[in-house]
Amino acid sequence: MKVVILAGGRGTRISEESHLKPKPMVEIGDKPVLWHIMKIYSQYGYNEFIICLGYKGYVIKEYFANYYRHMSEAITYDFTSGNGVEVHQNKVEPWKVTLVDTGLNTMTGSRIKRIEPYVGNNPFMLTYGDGLANINIDQLVRNHKENNRLATITAVQPDGRFGRLELEGNNVTGFAEKVKGDGSWINGGFMVCQPEVFGYIHDRDTTILEQGPLQQLAQDGQLNAYHHEGFWQPMDTLREKIVLDELWENKKAPWKVWTE
Repeated sequence: MKVVILAGGRGTRISEESHLKPKPMVEIGDKPVLWHIMKIYSQYGYNEFIICLGYKGYVIKEYFANYYRHMSEAITYDFTSGNGVEVHQNKVEPWKVTLVDTGLNTMTGSRIKRIEPYVGNNPFMLTYGDGLANINIDQLVRNHKENNRLATITAVQPDGRFGRLELEGNNVTGFAEKVKGDGSWINGGFMVCQPEVFGYIHDRDTTILEQGPLQQLAQDGQLNAYHHEGFWQPMDTLREKIVLDELWENKKAPWKVWTE
């Protein structure tokens, strides 16, 4: 099953970084968040990716064009006999990556429509290029198959932004850690789709995935929810990037489900 990743948006809420690069290329540790997402899927044996490009898509193209060399421990350039190159001890993943320019201002649903020829008449996975989770992909796929719907989304409950005061009247008796938000479930990405989903996307430029196709699938009784109660964190803002950076640097990143 191929994995489709939406990586074409402008990322305006993290403009401190995205004015230079697309948001999926903003680094957590020393690797783009896009790489972290791909590593999650790869851990479960899904190694074929279709990445929807848009804003500064050339940055992602150049990253993968040079990926093989960047992942090596050493490179020898031999100028004594032309311009020979020898790559030593490469640790590259067994990935097949298709990069598709889906338009600069194209909305999410329309980006998905434009990669239909690369998916073919097969089920596929779909996610956003800025969200990390310790999700069990095998369980997600199993849930999708068991419920026999055209699409499955991963439902998550984001943490509240602030810690909670413990009060007795006007007296503060303590501080509690951040808790889940208002109890609402939201779409956390990590979706599984049957090829019939493409038929729900009619507009070639302006269809927003959640405002059009997913709503219609829900009305038709064809949208399933897989509940994920573990770690999930988007990287919409610089503050959220810093949180993810700290988890990674302290070796406490819950989404690191792969081994070195």
